[in-house]
Amino acid sequence: MIDFHLDRGSGVSTYLQLVHQVKHALRLGLLEPGERLPTAKEVVGKLAINPNTVLKAYRELEREGLVAGKPGLGTFVQRSLGGASFVDHTRLRKSLSGWIRDGREAGLDQEDLEALFASVLMDTFREETA
Repeated sequence: MIDFHLDRGSGVSTYLQLVHQVKHALRLGLLEPGERLPTAKEVVGKLAINPNTVLKAYRELEREGLVAGKPGLGTFVQRSLGGASFVDHTRLRKSLSGWIRDGREAGLDQEDLEALFASVLMDTFREETA
């Protein structure tokens, strides 16, 4: 089951943070079809947020066809995202961890690494569509 967390200083609305976390978990294979998301009550108890915020996030995920609510049972994952296998994820994660260590040794901080990664990612996808 997913363990939600909030970054209150991110500037991203709370409900969108929940939506993004579910999507990331789906892309990484951490959530699979059939799994139940935490109930709104469980999320509210852990994060101290308004229940309507959780319900809004779940409605957004449902609108996108990623989850479905089953009255009295909870909200369940309907489909996954991403195309790589667990083995590919593991291999790529190991490679990316090495890249991050190299960047840290070169004196880059988290924001530097995020900017560099985002720049290369955009350039790569821009080249593929050109």
